Amino acid sequence: MRGKLEKYFCITCGTFFFGMALSLFIDPNDFAPGGASGLAIILNRLVPLETGTLYMLINIPIMIFGAWKFGRKFIVATLYATFMSSVFTNLFQRFPALTKEPLLAAIFGGALVALGMGLVLRTGATTGGTDVIVKYFRQQNPHLKTGTLFLLVDGAVIGLSGIVFQNVETVLYSVLSVTVSSFVMDLVLYGRDGAKMIYIVSDHYEKIAGRLLEEVDIGVTYLKGIGAYENKDKQVIMCVVKKPSAFKVEEIVKQEDAAAFMIISNASEIYGEGYKSYFGERI
Repeated sequence: MRGKLEKYFCITCGTFFFGMALSLFIDPNDFAPGGASGLAIILNRLVPLETGTLYMLINIPIMIFGAWKFGRKFIVATLYATFMSSVFTNLFQRFPALTKEPLLAAIFGGALVALGMGLVLRTGATTGGTDVIVKYFRQQNPHLKTGTLFLLVDGAVIGLSGIVFQNVETVLYSVLSVTVSSFVMDLVLYGRDGAKMIYIVSDHYEKIAGRLLEEVDIGVTYLKGIGAYENKDKQVIMCVVKKPSAFKVEEIVKQEDAAAFMIISNASEIYGEGYKSYFGERI
C-alpha cells in the first residue's frame, strides 16, 4: 500500500508540473510541442473547449486501445496520469501566463514538461497520448527506434501547428521546446549518463530472464560459467539497464531467487540499441 501511495503521489507531482508547463508557458505562447498535448493546443484554437479537456478527450480512444493491447494493469496508472494532467492544465489556465517572452517560454515550458513526464515515467506509467501509440508500434516494429517514432509523431503535430497558427516562428520555438524537453527528460530519467551492468547467477535463470524481458523490456544475455566448488555448469545472466530501472531488476531477482548471486556495477559508456549510437557519438 505504501508503495502504491508513493507511486501515485509521484504521478500527481509530475502531472502538476506538466499542467503548469502547458497552461503558464506553452499554450499562451501558441506553441504546440508535439504529441497529444500539442494537438490539444491546436484544437483549442478551433473548438470552444479548454485545452485540458481536449487533452483528455484525445486520450480516451488511445486509452481504450492501450487497455486492449497492453492490459488493464498497464492502463490504470496511465489513465490516472492523463486525468490529472487534464485537471491541472485546466486549473492553471485560470492564471495569467508567467511570461510572454517566446524564448523563455520555450525553454522553461519544455523543461517543466520534461520534469513532469519524467516523474510519471519513473513510476512505470505514462501521460498517455503518443506514449501508448509509440509503445505499440515499437512492439510491432522492433527495428524502429523509440526516439525516431516520437520524432515522426511530434514533427507532424508541430508542422500542423504552423498551418493553424500561420507563423513560422511558433514552429521554430516549438522545436526548441521539444529539444529542451528531450535533454531535461534524459537528465530526469537517466542522470548525467551511464547505466548499471548486472550479472546474476541463479538456478532459476529462465524465470528471471523471462521477467526481465517482459517487465523491464531490456536485452538479456546468457554467459556460460562453471562453479569451481561443485564443478557444475552455470548459466550467468548479463544485462545492462538504465539507472532508474535497476531497482526493478533487483526486485525481480529477490522475488524469484532470494539466494541468487548478483553483481551490480556502473557502466559509464553504453553503445547500441536503446543507448548511444556509436557512430553518432564519435562523429
